[in-house]
Amino acid sequence: MSALWRWGYTLLLYLISPLLTARLLWRSRQAPAYRRRWWERWGFGTWRSDRPTIWIHAVSVGEVMAALPLAEAILDKHPDFPIVMTTTTPTGSDRVTAAFGDRVHHAYIPYDMPGPIRRFISRSRPALVIVMETEIWPNLFHACQRHGIALMLANARLSQRSADRYARFRGFAAETLACCQRIAAQGVKDAERFVLIGARKESIVETGNIKFDFPLPERLSQNLVALRTLWHHDPTHPRPVWLAASTHEGEEEQILEALAMVRRTIPDLLLVISPRHPERFAGVADLCSAKGYHVVRRSASRNQGTAPDCDVFLGDTMGELLDLYAAADLAFVGGSLIPRGGHNVIEPAALRCPILLGPHMFNFDEISQNMLGADAAIQVTDAQSLAKQVIILLNDPRRRAGLAERAHAVFESSQGALPRTMTLITELLRR
Repeated sequence: MSALWRWGYTLLLYLISPLLTARLLWRSRQAPAYRRRWWERWGFGTWRSDRPTIWIHAVSVGEVMAALPLAEAILDKHPDFPIVMTTTTPTGSDRVTAAFGDRVHHAYIPYDMPGPIRRFISRSRPALVIVMETEIWPNLFHACQRHGIALMLANARLSQRSADRYARFRGFAAETLACCQRIAAQGVKDAERFVLIGARKESIVETGNIKFDFPLPERLSQNLVALRTLWHHDPTHPRPVWLAASTHEGEEEQILEALAMVRRTIPDLLLVISPRHPERFAGVADLCSAKGYHVVRRSASRNQGTAPDCDVFLGDTMGELLDLYAAADLAFVGGSLIPRGGHNVIEPAALRCPILLGPHMFNFDEISQNMLGADAAIQVTDAQSLAKQVIILLNDPRRRAGLAERAHAVFESSQGALPRTMTLITELLRR
């Protein structure tokens, strides 16, 4: 029955394959990078490895951030294996290139069809495939099993919502996950959910979350000073700065509504908004202007300061979110006021930035619950409660500092996933 499911799944992918190309063209209207290197998504390319490699797949920026310390550790410990890193999105590609240059070969992951997967494997010659977090691709996984390639899910997480979806096709999911030699789960709940959808219990190891092991970049302190200089025209009376990070459509409206409430009490507040997806930068800028706010875009401010009457500073560049967290007085982590599942709270915790989050954190359930349980983050439900907490924290530096220190303590106590994951990788390579 499971083989029949995979046959049907594969047939469906081939039938809708013209739509896959059309979707790339559609997305390229706002993000032109989707038009580039499209042939890689069909398994074609000129690059070919002359020796066995380690293939790491990280779908987009969030997964790439987890993969960065892992890739660095592999380059250091297993230099004989070149690394091929695939992503699905151009923003993920940009982050890989910025971090590694030519030390790692980047390609877009081929569509999960036998032909494209076979072509890519033939050119890249992987000895080990490491898939980050929750990317479960039946044809890729079975191709690894068929070719004798070791396969590992690293930093694996599974929300209850995703587990419920996979549970509807438990036999199909179980057969696919049986191709994995190791599933390195972030936490206890993730491990339990993988078992519920059919993963072999003996293949699962709880390693923790690699994102807690990321090194802070050396440039951070310098960039922090530059941003604060940009924002604060009078250093003796610095403006309070509230960051809304990784926001999505439907959230900015609520954030701007909260801004209006906060500024009745704190009129000089500067709101910094960093939308999650670059294709939305222009639209968010227009929304802020339509609400009557004076907007300064980061991309236009590098050689000039923000005007004293700037209301909203738009983070419309990639790769600077850590700098924004470091320079802000407090941060709201986006994707959580709407049912998107939230985003990573580890980075603000590492940088001692007080954290606010919405009610929808199901993609980071265990981490967010740990933070809330340790009184290291504050959960809000809507624009009104968000505004209330921003006012309370900005008017109480001592409370703000305590929240930040407790978040940093959770961050430090959660480290150690990277060496545990590297142990599993070394074992698989020795096999």
